[in-house]
Amino acid sequence: MMEDFSDLPVGWAKARLEDIVSSNGVFSDGDWIESKDQDQNGSVRLVQLADIGEMRFLDKSQRYMDAERAEAMGCMYLCKGDLLISRLGDPLGKACLYPGNDPRAVTAVDVCVLRPCHEGVEPRLFGFFLNSSVLRREIDAQSSGTTRKRITGKKLKSLPVRVPPTNEQRRIVDKIESLFAQLDHGEASLRDVQKLLARYRQSVLKAAVTGQLTADWRAENADRLESGRDLLERILKARRENWQGRGKYKEPAAPDTRDMPELPEGWVWTSVDQILRAGLSNGRSVRDAQEGFPVLRLTALKDGVIDLSERKIGAWDAEKAEPYLVRKGDILVGRGNGSKKLVGRGGLVDVEPDQVAYPDTMIRIPVLLGTINPEWFLQLWNSPFMRSQVEESAKTTAGIYKINQTDIRGFKVPLPAVEEQNEIVERVYEAFDKIRSLERWCATELTRSTALRQSILKDAFAGKLVPQDPADEPASELLARIRSERDAAAPKKRTRKKVTA
Repeated sequence: MMEDFSDLPVGWAKARLEDIVSSNGVFSDGDWIESKDQDQNGSVRLVQLADIGEMRFLDKSQRYMDAERAEAMGCMYLCKGDLLISRLGDPLGKACLYPGNDPRAVTAVDVCVLRPCHEGVEPRLFGFFLNSSVLRREIDAQSSGTTRKRITGKKLKSLPVRVPPTNEQRRIVDKIESLFAQLDHGEASLRDVQKLLARYRQSVLKAAVTGQLTADWRAENADRLESGRDLLERILKARRENWQGRGKYKEPAAPDTRDMPELPEGWVWTSVDQILRAGLSNGRSVRDAQEGFPVLRLTALKDGVIDLSERKIGAWDAEKAEPYLVRKGDILVGRGNGSKKLVGRGGLVDVEPDQVAYPDTMIRIPVLLGTINPEWFLQLWNSPFMRSQVEESAKTTAGIYKINQTDIRGFKVPLPAVEEQNEIVERVYEAFDKIRSLERWCATELTRSTALRQSILKDAFAGKLVPQDPADEPASELLARIRSERDAAAPKKRTRKKVTA
């Protein structure tokens, strides 16, 4: 849908984006630079889509080319203040000003360069306009492509824009930047709160593992709590009598705790292996099928919970899947991940599941129910203390970090009484509920701030953000002058040289 110009403020004019470019300005599609043209040891920066934010130069890509190659190809060097516009991606039309950082830079073909080169045109204003929902709708309507939408440089040049008088352009930009600076400050504070909440979440888990979280409760109930040593003996006895693992029962080894910190009174060091009701087991890899038996996807691991709806149909039957059926109270952990910080993250099956198996990308940790609270174990598992053991044990192959059953069995566990496990669970949940509430509030406020930015831009391009001044030269005269200067100038076409590899 084309932009409606029926409500133009007094002194404003309608134009196409290319109409604001003077005879010595530039509106370029960027340079066609292929992989073979790049050289990481080169002195010319290649600005790409990843560098373009909404009026923020993100400075993300680190691609370079040789200066001689750039000269031979006829590449255009960027100037400070150039308006960079994305022709590809989501959202289309993101725009920012080039800050002019060293070294010299050129752009990839999917980044347009708009350089008005006329004192009557404020490029920052049109950068804000491109990032507004008003023009975004127009850009989206002009785009093409299914997998990744794209807009041609020709269509970008023809985009309809509202042009205020020069002095009003500057007043609008000053007002937008002033208001956006206030929003930036507020958003930065909200993101600081989000970081603090993430750290607080980890500190709660650390306090749970060290016993600090329940120190007061433990002191009040010390006379009625079973010691960790006695609890461990009960666990090992139950383990021998009710072992559900495969093969002959083998007594688990006690952990080496010589370098471990002292535990609270009544706690005891144990290993993951000592508190299992059955052996650890990897899931099974099965092909996708139209008919068969369901198996979870790795994406079922979500924020400490197993989402049983994340599944597929595997090419196997119920009999073959039976050893891998998921049960309530199971802890499932990811075997591998490209990030060391994510490998081994665990989730709890906290409801009675229907019949579904777990895949080879997960390891099941079947703790001894009744003496080990699985919710407590999950909190322990995702705590900084256990994460350090996971990450130290993770081994990388082809860029994927992995842990195995042997690693997990030997992980050290600080074991409190069952009653204290239950109390820890309640206190952690209570703290996490408060954290989640604050996280939701932060997310809501950030969303409101984004909406407020668009509201400011909408008012700006409706002529409602700053007052009009009848003494300002009308924008129609500015555009006429640019057009006249461009018509009078000798036509110049920028050509790129063909360079052989």
